[in-house]
Amino acid sequence: MTQVGSSIAGLLFAYKMLENFLPYEILRPIRRKIHKLTASFDPYLEITIPEYQGDGFKRSSAYASIERYLNIISTKQAQCLQANITGKTKKVVLTMAEGEEITDEYKGIKLWWKSDKITPNKQIISMHPHEDEKKYFTLTFHKRYRETVTEQYLKHVLDEGKAIEAKERQRKLYTNIKRRSWGTQSLWSHVVFEHPASFDTMAMDPLKKQEIMDDLMTFAKGKDYYAKIGKAWKRGYLLYGPPGTGKSTMIAAMANLLNYDIYDLELTSVKDNTQLRKLLIETSGKSIIVIEDIDCSLDLTGQRKKKKENEDGDGDGDNKIKIDGEKNERSQVTLSGLLNSIDGLWSACGNERIIVFTTNHVEKLDAALIRSGRMDKHIELSYCGFEAFKVLANNYLNIDSHHDLFEKIRGLLEETKITPADVAENLMPKSGTGEDKESCLLRLIEALEDVKKKEIEKKLKAEQLLNKKKLRKKLNKIIDVVGRNSLTKTRLHSN
Repeated sequence: MTQVGSSIAGLLFAYKMLENFLPYEILRPIRRKIHKLTASFDPYLEITIPEYQGDGFKRSSAYASIERYLNIISTKQAQCLQANITGKTKKVVLTMAEGEEITDEYKGIKLWWKSDKITPNKQIISMHPHEDEKKYFTLTFHKRYRETVTEQYLKHVLDEGKAIEAKERQRKLYTNIKRRSWGTQSLWSHVVFEHPASFDTMAMDPLKKQEIMDDLMTFAKGKDYYAKIGKAWKRGYLLYGPPGTGKSTMIAAMANLLNYDIYDLELTSVKDNTQLRKLLIETSGKSIIVIEDIDCSLDLTGQRKKKKENEDGDGDGDNKIKIDGEKNERSQVTLSGLLNSIDGLWSACGNERIIVFTTNHVEKLDAALIRSGRMDKHIELSYCGFEAFKVLANNYLNIDSHHDLFEKIRGLLEETKITPADVAENLMPKSGTGEDKESCLLRLIEALEDVKKKEIEKKLKAEQLLNKKKLRKKLNKIIDVVGRNSLTKTRLHSN
């Protein structure tokens, strides 16, 4: 072995000397043979996992999962650690620094993990967003365990890493970027989503609330079911009702219940159908794609325009939208393009996604947009009822019952139309006034009585207007019968 080692060392030394004099074309086959020779004596194998894959613009999900898995081992073994703050709890997470090496054990097999990076020549100017630094993990193990490591251990590491990532996952709220700035690759930008809304605090009928929660949880656990029936793993929800009835709060509660990200899609900022597809492809799984006020985003009147009336489309849903803030420019996004994106072939490019439309005027929407298969569940969020009031009273005043005033409020809620937002505003104690719970309830009663009074006045005005129209109609009939000339008709009209 000593002689073999000396021979290999001599060959390597000779190769280094020749490298300075021989051209690359001659050195290339020599280099390959030397590599094979040295590898045959090395009992260990290496697997490299780079941080960025493919074109280098998308971070490798495998790298992220391995990083999560190794963080736990690194905390106990690594001599040099890096500290990062992440997650909802702002917890400090320790990771091993570049160049550090740690060991792991799986079914009696010893494995070595190393974190490293490649820093290219700084004199080279690159347009690549991550060209300045390429991080990677290297896994080293004995050759005899190749099958166990490649088929079992790596799967174990990825599964464990994904589980840790899901547990520590920080939800995000995305919005689509109208125009890409220089160097920006993604069509989405995001902020941390920390909305406190939950179904427990939502002002809704308890039975209706539980029905929605059960439907959401059934969807989240339905991967195998959707595969069995041959449908994309997605579900559509249409939220409709007057302003202030909690549509946005419902979306936040859905995201918090399922631990999903939210993609707030602003259609007026989308250039055309192609960009719309790109946006949807870039969304991740476990996400809620929201288009708020869909009736304002597209020109949908519930009836499709005929071909001869539609100068820019084919009459089959090609209603164009105008880009907000730009004069004389029309987006090429069409209704048919939207329908294909949410329910066509492109809708299958991604799993576990919920699509939510909101509107204040459901009657304005095209029937094709809200049919089953696109908007599977229609949820009406209406005015505040007594059950919803009790939830708000518990949230804002921490009271479950107040028999005298509650009964009066029940009667007023049955006779008036008031949104949960208005009820909540009246129940909230005013800062610095020292209001007690009863004062807040009395203020709400006063507000409800004021609403009731206005509704009565509005009803009386409507009846008076209707009576005037009926009287005018009768007078017109009399004029038609009695009036024989223009002079007579003019006098009767004046009277």
